[in-house]
Amino acid sequence: MQWQPLWDDYNLFYERPEFPQEITDVTWARFFDPSEPVFAAVAERDGRLVGLVHYLFHRSTTMVEDACYLQDLFTALEARGEGVGKALIAYVYDEARMAGSARVYWQTHENNPARRLYDQVAQLTPFRRYVKDL
Repeated sequence: MQWQPLWDDYNLFYERPEFPQEITDVTWARFFDPSEPVFAAVAERDGRLVGLVHYLFHRSTTMVEDACYLQDLFTALEARGEGVGKALIAYVYDEARMAGSARVYWQTHENNPARRLYDQVAQLTPFRRYVKDL
């Protein structure tokens, strides 16, 4: 499975070196469960995966249509700067339009160098993220 090495590199990028295999297994299974609103797409070059994106649809109290949350986006190091991330974002935009979503949104670390791309394809908002693990 070529997806797992990219997924592992993505988790290392976000400094999650001991990412639980159970979460990986459940995430992978959700992509293939038609009752789950969680989806995945990959970018391929010469028979090798060079990027992945995961996204999900959910209700919102601020609009009638579902929102689309682009949860994970990762490009292999050797393919960065070649349009892979931009193409995966465009793919999610198209999927969201076809699903009737009114918005695609995501979050990223403030030091992520991919923000140069994000600034070209979406609008940065001033919202902050608060988290409480339970």
